[in-house]
Amino acid sequence: MQKILVVEDEVKVANAVKKGLEENGFDVDVAYDGRIGKGLATSNNYDLVILDLNLPHHNGYELCEVIRHKNNRVPVIMLTALGGMEDKMQAFELGADDYLVKPFDFRELLARIRVFLKRAGSDATHGTQYKISIADLEIDREKKDVTRGGKKIALTAKEYQLLEFLAMHKGKVISKLTIAEKVWDIDFDTGTNVIEVYMNFLRKKIDKDFEQKLLHTKTGMGYYLSEE
Repeated sequence: MQKILVVEDEVKVANAVKKGLEENGFDVDVAYDGRIGKGLATSNNYDLVILDLNLPHHNGYELCEVIRHKNNRVPVIMLTALGGMEDKMQAFELGADDYLVKPFDFRELLARIRVFLKRAGSDATHGTQYKISIADLEIDREKKDVTRGGKKIALTAKEYQLLEFLAMHKGKVISKLTIAEKVWDIDFDTGTNVIEVYMNFLRKKIDKDFEQKLLHTKTGMGYYLSEE
């Protein structure tokens, strides 16, 4: 049974999410404040974490950093009333994989959860045994490790998925719509700049400290990974 941590200080919301997830076959732990959430997150292994932002003692941003320090791969979904772009960007920068604004439809939350867990399960079951190499960039698809010039690069789950997808289509220009469909796997508001933000995250980690740039943009068409 897949185990999910829900950190939410609104008791009715937390209990409703817990009930809905349990009815769909998940094992759920709930923390009603950031201190308890931190304790659970650091002492247990979860398949996915759902975080509110405005929490007593430790807010969702702080918890996301703690979780990322412990496990750089577990999917983190922010569930919050804060819908501003700055709030979203800060969450993504700290390692959140998804962001759902209250009030929300539980069916959408469940769909997003299943996307992340399905991908994780598929990776575990069908994990490839080979590596992708582009110039001095190496992606180990079994271990989900990325190195460049022999230096290990820490990526969030979503950053890794985006990089891997581009690497699997080396040299091919991939549109924003295709990235949204294949990497996010759900209906995605392409009017936002989240994909651009993630590409910037990757560029800072993959290209910034190297003379040869591997991540490229074809204006008006999309992105591609190439040694050019």
